[in-house]
Amino acid sequence: MERRKTRIHPLDLLLIFVPVALILEWMHASAVGVFVTSAAAIIPLAGIMGRATEHLAARMGSGIGGLLNATFGNAAELIIALMALREGLTEVVKASITGSIIGNILLVLGLAVLCGGLKYERQTFNRTSAGIGATLLALSAIGLVVPAIFHMLSKDAATGREQRMSLDIAIVLFVIYALSLVFSLKTHPHLYRGESHGGHDEGQIWSRKKSVLFLALATIGVALMSEALVGAVVPTAEQLGFTEVFAGVILVAIIGNAAEHSTAVMMAMRNQMDLAMGIAVGSSTQVALFVAPVLVFASYGLGHPMNLVFSTFEVLAVTVAAGVATLVAMDGESNWMEGAQLLGVYLILAIAFYFLP
Repeated sequence: MERRKTRIHPLDLLLIFVPVALILEWMHASAVGVFVTSAAAIIPLAGIMGRATEHLAARMGSGIGGLLNATFGNAAELIIALMALREGLTEVVKASITGSIIGNILLVLGLAVLCGGLKYERQTFNRTSAGIGATLLALSAIGLVVPAIFHMLSKDAATGREQRMSLDIAIVLFVIYALSLVFSLKTHPHLYRGESHGGHDEGQIWSRKKSVLFLALATIGVALMSEALVGAVVPTAEQLGFTEVFAGVILVAIIGNAAEHSTAVMMAMRNQMDLAMGIAVGSSTQVALFVAPVLVFASYGLGHPMNLVFSTFEVLAVTVAAGVATLVAMDGESNWMEGAQLLGVYLILAIAFYFLP
């Protein structure tokens, strides 16, 4: 008989906050307490979703696995945003989209490059796939810049016109995202082959039934915790002196991206920079080209139509992040100094968002 070792992931220790958050919400405790505990609970649940998807991908092949990763990779952010949309917090939702994009490129990738670079003097990755990802990010930046410029140039225009334009742009972004999946999974998968991931031994891979069960349970858990988080985010921001934009761009985005943070850093420290780069850049493109359009579509059904008119500073932040990602991806290699620079840019933007009125 083969011996199986049950490993407890460090993030799983935070699952204790799931019942704590539910109890605090039931007791109508302070908003800050509910926000902190529900945020802490979402982190391990998002990690379980990521691991379940990874194991399913290993069982079902790279094609379906890639589609699963595309669908569930940003599930936590999507669920949090849908809950916020239901409450009519469209500005928080748009801020969380901005935060997810810049957080994945600058914070997640920066930490991964820094930690990997401290262990290995020079790390390489697939320059072609990283370049394609950076190009998609540039497209997403255009999708945010155009509505913002339109809004500034035609301030007297009817709001309905901006809504229709945003809906049309969301359709274009969604179609481009679908085409990128066809490109990467069907017609040009060879361009995305990098180093062997070596993530699991055959005996360590979960069965399909176990993976689906854990994925379903974690999704339900994230939905419950997101509802508590969203209900507490506005009063928490007020009590702590944060603006709704800062709460969305920095706090909510970091919570939603927690699983990607840990996975990307872990892969970089194993010298798997292709995977680390794919997680960071791929997650950003998913948010911009998939999550944002889906939220625009869903907003009509939830009774709070959302447009793609982001604030000038949010557009600037996404454009800067996309530009920095392109610079890092150009040469196909990285070192710890590049990671420090990425983190520096993120901190500068975070400080600016904090002081933004």
